[in-house]
Amino acid sequence: MDGDTFMILCAGEALIDMIPNADGAYVPHVGGAVLNTAVALGRLDVPTGLVTGLSSDPFGHMIDAHLTTSHVDTSHAVRSNRNTTLAFVHLDGGNATYSFYDTETATSAIAPADLPTVPAGTEAVFFGGISLCNLPVADSLTNMALGVPASTLVMADPNIRPGFATDQAAYRARLERLIGRADIVKLSDDDISWLIPEGDLAAKSEALLAMGPKMLLLTEGSAGATALVKGGATVRVPAKRVEVVDTVGAGDTFNAGCLAALRSAGALSPAAIPTLSEAVLTDMLTLAARAAAVTVSRAGANPPWTNELD
Repeated sequence: MDGDTFMILCAGEALIDMIPNADGAYVPHVGGAVLNTAVALGRLDVPTGLVTGLSSDPFGHMIDAHLTTSHVDTSHAVRSNRNTTLAFVHLDGGNATYSFYDTETATSAIAPADLPTVPAGTEAVFFGGISLCNLPVADSLTNMALGVPASTLVMADPNIRPGFATDQAAYRARLERLIGRADIVKLSDDDISWLIPEGDLAAKSEALLAMGPKMLLLTEGSAGATALVKGGATVRVPAKRVEVVDTVGAGDTFNAGCLAALRSAGALSPAAIPTLSEAVLTDMLTLAARAAAVTVSRAGANPPWTNELD
């Protein structure tokens, strides 16, 4: 990753999703929420790097090759001989739930000293996923986020998994610190209801923005998505109707679409967010929804390439 290269850096887990095929046999697919966002950005022609743990085991090599093919820089990955995290995916009508095997893995064991400083010229840093759940990697990533210069945009998608966190109170406090630093936060309606149990969705959104972010991206599945800028515009777009194969990686692809659209609009900076126009927000949500629709139309986290959206 060249220090002069303007790019987006994603920080979090890379893992293997074990997804059942038509016969019920589990088949390995490269995945992980943050990896999926990085892959989607790379395929949308955005210069992107991934800070994650990469194992020397066969699954680690599979992940590394997948990232390279999708134009994601891995020069800041933390490499070790620890096992790769496995996520067994359980599908019910296309909707996915997960069982994780993540003890002392290549990503989960990352310590603060393992992580790089943000390279000069980085436009934005994205954090999220199950790597925010448990120590030591959770605190390592949170500390990294808090150390990002104020002039560099931070986006966070906690992709909340309360059942995976060994200490829910610490998990909640950690997410609140991250949200307080983030310029953009993306949450599903389920996520925001876990973070802020009281009130209707509008009240919850207002409370979330009061925690510090300049913009909230709220997704509601088939009901569409909304962008709410603190003190500014609010825009909502419907979900694109497609035949759903599964929802693995849909939200992660949505994140990439938003970042790619803001970058294309020259708005990928903290200073630009408060005055984003309705037109820019609409374009952002539309690209994100189109990209996510492609991902849900095929098995596993398989985000689209730019030419698939043209």
